Amino acid sequence: QVQLVESGGGLVRAGESLRLSCAASGRTFNIHTMGWFRQAPGKEREFVAAITVNSESTYTADYADSVRGRFAISRIVAQNRIYLQMNSLKPEDTGVYYCVAHDTPAWALSQTSTLYPYWGQGTQVTVSS
Repeated sequence: QVQLVESGGGLVRAGESLRLSCAASGRTFNIHTMGWFRQAPGKEREFVAAITVNSESTYTADYADSVRGRFAISRIVAQNRIYLQMNSLKPEDTGVYYCVAHDTPAWALSQTSTLYPYWGQGTQVTVSS
């Protein structure tokens, strides 16, 4: 099993920045991809970003169109951590942000929530206008 713990959420104003972090523990040696989903009130969970690293230590990331260019995901494999730097935040970025992980290389940078078996408890991000 893999345990994921998020931190860094909070209340900010539109245009400001926030950085989320996620620490993985447990059977982390099998983790292939880590990422973030979010859920706004009354809406379904949606993909935000994901990152993977290959055997040559090359990182590859993918983003939802709604955050591309504003958010940046990073990963420190040795520390079993990922980060989500969120810039130019908008009120529509408000929601609970979940750290996710999977251990199946064939799923790569999937944007499908059901392919991620490991989820954190979530951290609240609120962006006021």
